[in-house]
Amino acid sequence: MNCPNIVLIIQARMGSTRLPKKMLFDLAGKTVIERVIERVKKVKYINKIVLAVPDTKENDDLEKIAHKNKIECFRGNENDLVDRYYQAALKYKADLVLRLPGDNPIPDPKEYEKLIKFHINSNFDFSSNIMNFKNNGYPDGIGVEIFTFESLKYIWENVKNEFNREHVATNYYDYINDKYPDHTDFKIGTINCSSEIRRPGLCLDINTKREYIFINEIFQYFKDSEFTTLDLINWYDNKYK
Repeated sequence: MNCPNIVLIIQARMGSTRLPKKMLFDLAGKTVIERVIERVKKVKYINKIVLAVPDTKENDDLEKIAHKNKIECFRGNENDLVDRYYQAALKYKADLVLRLPGDNPIPDPKEYEKLIKFHINSNFDFSSNIMNFKNNGYPDGIGVEIFTFESLKYIWENVKNEFNREHVATNYYDYINDKYPDHTDFKIGTINCSSEIRRPGLCLDINTKREYIFINEIFQYFKDSEFTTLDLINWYDNKYK
């Protein structure tokens, strides 16, 4: 496998409109963002992990957590995520960027590695297994997105629409409607989820209080971050089916 400079950028902020300060919510003794960091540290092939947060005082605690956990912290624009990602990727000289929202506290290192290898061996601008799209069967929240720095630079230079500046992924793919956006010519790829963990209806991110309660229940059961996605699926099936 070729060895481009791969930078994982985790986006996080304290000012979430739906669930403020959720990055600091407790999951069995550690914060949401700390659970994210400790799991992605196990991913092979990543050269740098960066926590990208807004350059506002209320996000200072997130920078402290990054330093405590020995990863990089980048401070940038709060609402223009395209700019925050581009400036962080530029600073750390990324060839390929992995994008992860900080409210996905159960990233699966093996699924990251599968996607990285798939993307490097393809000619795609953007690949993703972060959720179910193009019928790949993935649960929402265990995977990641990966895209080229060149495509991100093109978006940064040319996209002016406020919504698409705030949501990086919408410039590549319309997840909500499961289709290509009208304005993109990027080449998009995905991989199929294995049958044993194929749960396209399962949401494992935190956007609401109800979702936090569910995710916290998972961590309270397993007590730490050592559980696999299959462990989680077995627990879920036994409890809810």
